[in-house]
Amino acid sequence: MKIRNIFMALAIMLFSFSSCSDFLDRDPDTILSEDEVFGDAIMIKSVLSNFYGRITWGQHIDDTYLYTILDEASKSDGGPDNRQEFENDRWRVYDYTLLRNLNQFLKGVRASTVLDDKTRDQLEGEARFIRAWLYFNMVRGMGGMPIVGDEVFDYTPGMDITTMQYPRSTEADLYEYIISECEAIKNILPTEPSVNAARATKWAALMLKARAAVYAGSIANYNNKMSAPIQTPGGEVGIPANLAKGFYETALLAAEEVINSGQYELQLSKPDDRGRNFYEALSVKENNKEVIWARDYKYPGQTNGFTQANIPPSHAEDIDRAYAGPILNLVEDFEYIDDRDGQIRIKDAAGNYVYYNNPEDAFANKDPRLWGSIIYPGADFKGSPVVLQAGQKYWENNEWKTLTSDPGRRDANDILITSVNGPNMTNDQFINKSGFFFRKFLDETPSASTRGRRSEMWFPRFRFAEAVLIAAEASLELGESGKALNYINMVRGRAGIQNLESITFDDIVRERRTEFAFEDHRYWDLKRWRLAHTVWNGIQDDPKAQQWGLFPYLINQPGNENHAKWVFEKVKIHMSPYPRYFQMRNYYNFIDQGWINNNPKLVKNPYQ
Repeated sequence: MKIRNIFMALAIMLFSFSSCSDFLDRDPDTILSEDEVFGDAIMIKSVLSNFYGRITWGQHIDDTYLYTILDEASKSDGGPDNRQEFENDRWRVYDYTLLRNLNQFLKGVRASTVLDDKTRDQLEGEARFIRAWLYFNMVRGMGGMPIVGDEVFDYTPGMDITTMQYPRSTEADLYEYIISECEAIKNILPTEPSVNAARATKWAALMLKARAAVYAGSIANYNNKMSAPIQTPGGEVGIPANLAKGFYETALLAAEEVINSGQYELQLSKPDDRGRNFYEALSVKENNKEVIWARDYKYPGQTNGFTQANIPPSHAEDIDRAYAGPILNLVEDFEYIDDRDGQIRIKDAAGNYVYYNNPEDAFANKDPRLWGSIIYPGADFKGSPVVLQAGQKYWENNEWKTLTSDPGRRDANDILITSVNGPNMTNDQFINKSGFFFRKFLDETPSASTRGRRSEMWFPRFRFAEAVLIAAEASLELGESGKALNYINMVRGRAGIQNLESITFDDIVRERRTEFAFEDHRYWDLKRWRLAHTVWNGIQDDPKAQQWGLFPYLINQPGNENHAKWVFEKVKIHMSPYPRYFQMRNYYNFIDQGWINNNPKLVKNPYQ
């Protein structure tokens, strides 16, 4: 086995070593032998570090465009995105090269003589965790795929290649394999949280076990309730309904093990400012008690451009800004503190505008998680307000008319017309088109939005609130509604909104939507619940499938009782003119024909 020293780069960022190795001084094109790699403890950790850097899939803060695909955010940069349908390979993961590298690593670690038993066990546990995470990302997209165990395939001329061709497992068997791997490794992984949650621990393994189990339970449950369940004759796609209960029980037990561990909590360090508290629980690493496992970033070398791309223009530190913005669809799913109807009041029953003294008043008493996730008109960022103003309204010929301008221009009386932040209906670059900016994962650190530095913001993959909501969901599906209610109210109580007196499946759907916005849950949740085709139905102007924005306007009519007040208009976002259309074929990625050519034992997925 040969391992290139390109693997070393991430070691410096993900691990803090106090000593150096001669291996780190080798030229980038140096090829290292198996003995060189596994004869040096630092080199071994360098290779493991590389694996952590290769497992960023789905939505993530290295690519803002990925947030504009669903019903969370829309593009603001450049011309319209004519997307409507979902690709057959959207977020598809098929990385048997990484799988082989992990198995090579496991073989080398087990044989290494430079590691003590505790370190060897931990490194094995981490590699197997990454392998289980890889399988999880494959199964949630494609269903059952070949399980190769610890096998390392080395081809030699003349050998029977069919021995290296494994058939696809059933979808149920691959979920079971992931669950069993997490259970097997949990006690050889550390129990103490890792620095910046960057490395796998016992609790990360339990979270993966819980998530895999609740996904499998959902598919066994809801797929079989469809009029035409999606399945293949061999079970590569589709899980028998009678397995749902067992998967839900596994999910509940694993989630409760995390909940009862005492290692993490629903972070509430600022009970008097629940919005700020939620932002910090997700976006601030220091003294964090919420995040269990994250993709970490560290300057220099490993930074991301999410803040650089999405910072409001009024707060920008470089040329980049306002690439995308959250949409009204998401904003209105956030409840009010004492009212579950989250719709923003735009007009009254008679069709007249609702007037606000300040634009932020429209969001008063909203679920504080809205403030912690999204910058809405008038809200502060880094201590100063983010002015979002689409234009002015004035009264003429018995109707309100609209005045707009180039960003930042003021009228003859020095009154702002259209804010430098927007929103507007043009195709201009660097100006908002939705009426909202991201807050979650937007870095408040000075220079974080510059090209020269960028951001160290992490991206949480598992956090304590997910354990609680998995427990709520699994309990509800198992008929334990009292327990489910207690768990969901834990999350709602931390948020600062009213407790539920009873719980339904729709409550679970909505709670996960608002708690986990922008965290790579929405797409997979709607898929596993078999709701994606009903939400993203492709119907023009449907309030769920179409992307909507909210434009604030200043009333500029001296002498009118509403002068200097604010009104809003709901607009179809012109950057996303078509409604999202999720079809039955999108529930499972297509199996690439090239893979089948290399391995004829692979079978195609439904609708191919």
